[in-house]
Amino acid sequence: MKKPELLVTPHSVEHVARLIEAGADAFLIGEQKFGLRLAGEFSIEEVAEATKMIHAAGKKVYVAMNAIYHNDRVDDLAPYMEKLTELHVDGIVFGDPAVIIARREANCEIPLHWDAETISTNWFQANYWGKRGATRAYLARELSMEEVVEIKENAEVEIEVLVHGMTCMFQSKRPLLGNYFLFQDKAMEVENRKEAKNMFLHDKERENKYPIYEDLNGTHIYSPNDVCIIDELNELFEAGVDSFKFDSVLCSDDYAVEVTACYRQAIDAYMESEDAYEDMKQDLLEKIEEIQPELRPLDTGFYFKETVY
Repeated sequence: MKKPELLVTPHSVEHVARLIEAGADAFLIGEQKFGLRLAGEFSIEEVAEATKMIHAAGKKVYVAMNAIYHNDRVDDLAPYMEKLTELHVDGIVFGDPAVIIARREANCEIPLHWDAETISTNWFQANYWGKRGATRAYLARELSMEEVVEIKENAEVEIEVLVHGMTCMFQSKRPLLGNYFLFQDKAMEVENRKEAKNMFLHDKERENKYPIYEDLNGTHIYSPNDVCIIDELNELFEAGVDSFKFDSVLCSDDYAVEVTACYRQAIDAYMESEDAYEDMKQDLLEKIEEIQPELRPLDTGFYFKETVY
């Protein structure tokens, strides 16, 4: 059985070193000009520094180029890829077909990972982009476990899924903090509006707080709970899913390190034997529950519940 990759999203070059020690296999980094909803901002110089460190440890580095590009940014894509080629990064994450065209212009042979957020929902799409250069598809976070397994069974490319972290539930390319609540039935309070990465929309009716922030790519609103399936990985192992992603956006450095270490233990235990994983998975869940922020309850996302459209 193939061991799945443990993919993490570091916050800084210094954080990369800690996550390597915690057992991460691969790292997704980049800058917001090209990448969407990144856990940390990495200039091209920092990408170079991080890549050297990651490769020295025998790990892989992927660079996010999954933003939605307007005309004012497309001319920068090929030069950026040329720099990434010089750095020998292991993959480029994309959603916009403009990246494929720019890759050709840059004579770039870095493998592509397709990430189209909510629309990556079937194996036909995954295989379509596979025929156009993608070697991996990152599936929509709204899929059930059954759908994920079915896609993996029919996909001609590697499959990546979210196993832990926040789920984006809304994005606008406009800065909406000043007027988002006008679209609700009632006004919603915005907390910590001056702190770009520490704001919440309050929904008092449902007693929820939705993390929200703005950056170069617009406004991003996240679900009130964090996905955590560290005790429900069996079917993903059995299906042969290639990459387990832990997205640490808006998490603390320490939290990301500890959660990475827990998933490292879970993966290694299952590779040893399914019984070893069964014996420890509840303890691992409890470890994460102990460090989980009070405002961010854990749940299993859409893996085991019906999605209603």
